[in-house]
Order: sequence, then C-alpha cells, then structure tokens
Amino acid sequence: MSEFLSDPDFTRFRNLIYDESGIHFSESNRTILESRLKERLKIAKLETVGQYFSHVKADQEELKILLDAVTTNLTRFFRNAAHWETFENFVIPDLVRRKREQGDRRIRIWSAGCSTGEEPYTLAMEMLELLPPGFETEILASDLSLKSVLTGQQGFYADSRVTGVPEKLLGKYFDRKAGGYQVKDALKKLVTFDYHNLKHDSGKRNLDVVFCRNVLIYFDEAAQKAVIDRFWEAMAGHSFLFIGHSESLFGMKTQFTFLKTDWACIYAKKTGR
Repeated sequence: MSEFLSDPDFTRFRNLIYDESGIHFSESNRTILESRLKERLKIAKLETVGQYFSHVKADQEELKILLDAVTTNLTRFFRNAAHWETFENFVIPDLVRRKREQGDRRIRIWSAGCSTGEEPYTLAMEMLELLPPGFETEILASDLSLKSVLTGQQGFYADSRVTGVPEKLLGKYFDRKAGGYQVKDALKKLVTFDYHNLKHDSGKRNLDVVFCRNVLIYFDEAAQKAVIDRFWEAMAGHSFLFIGHSESLFGMKTQFTFLKTDWACIYAKKTGR
C-alpha cells in the first residue's frame, strides 16, 4: 500500500473519477493516478490526499482540472493510415453519393476525444481535398481536457508534431512560424472545438461520421456501452463510426453493424431512414 495514497483514498478517487467521467482506474494504473494527485496537491498547496478530496468535491473547477490531469492525450496527424484510407476511399464516396440522392450537401463529423486537435484538423484537410464542389462540412471536436481543447483552438504545432502531414498539405494548410506551424484560417473555420464529457449526451444529432479512437480503452464495459449508445442516438440513419484499432464492440449488445472494408474495420449505423 502506498504511504501517499491509501487503499481507501484510492477507492474514493477512483469512484469519483469513474462517476464523473466513466474513466476507470484499475490497480495496474494506480501509480498514474498517484502521480497526478501529487502534482495537484503541490499546486493547491494542500498537505493530504483527504484535504484534496474535500477540495475537489467542493469545487467544480478543480474537478475539471483533475479530470483533465488524469486523461492521456497521445495523438498525431493522420494517425492510423488504414483508417484514413477507409475514410478517403469508402466513407466519403458513399456519403457523397447518398447525400446527392437526398439533395443534402452537408457532411457532419464529430471527433470525440479530439485531444490537441490533430485528428479534427486531419479531417478538415481530408474534406477540403475530397469533397466535390457545392458540398460543405461541419466538424465538431471535443475533449474532456480543457487544456487540450485550447491547444486545438490555437492551432499551433511544433515541428515535431507535424511529421505525419504530407509536404503538399503542410504547405497548403499551415503557415511556417518560429518553432513550428500555424493552422491556416481556411482549415480552422471548419472545426468547432468544445469541452465535452462523454458521460453526458452531446445534444448533437444527424452526424454522418463519428471518430472516437483510443478513448473507450479507458472505460469499463458499462461506461463503454453507455458511450456507444449515445453515439447511436447522435448519428444519422446512415453513418459511420471509427474506434481505435485496438478497440472493439465485439460482445457488446449494440445496434451498430461491423463493416470490413479493403483497408480497415469500422462500424456503420443503418436504419433505412
């Protein structure tokens, strides 16, 4: 047992974080929670974990900061090439064809768990490159980490962060700045960043595509099922869901259809409406 974080304190914080976000801390990643708590105690100038727990319970802003601190924000532009090949070669052509039949020229996408913005900006580049004339797109980007959302809104990335962006697109959609690259306004205006906790309904409806990659792994089965059900409600009658390559809906009672393309496996919502 840790001298800093006792078993009862670990249980209290683990339950609080789960109840507020759906993120599950097992015994194996207890040390991560412990290190984050040490940082917060130091900043809050508190001496004990018990004092900090009382502080978090009484202060909603500190609770948001704690949830931000325990999330992992690992991402990059064009992460998982097979997903982007599926998006380019299957999803977009399919949606464009159906939208034309319906007389609708707008494609709505949600990057849920967008981290620092690389995924939604990748989506924006893809849409600008792939959509036929007359089509428009809306991209919602949300995350539990307010700090990450603010980074995405700023749209500045150090040299090391843009290594996945093809040279042609880098020159077209970014401005070179000292120490990195700034996303151009043409890209920025397509993406709306927002703080959002996946434990709650987003209020969005009729979404054509949802990307939620490498987020479900932090939830237990019950929280995963609740998130997936909320995605179903938010998505249009014919739409597509991308989750992480190490994640699966196998064994989960869900209405999504497993879809194996030539490039990757994704999920589809098909209700016939």
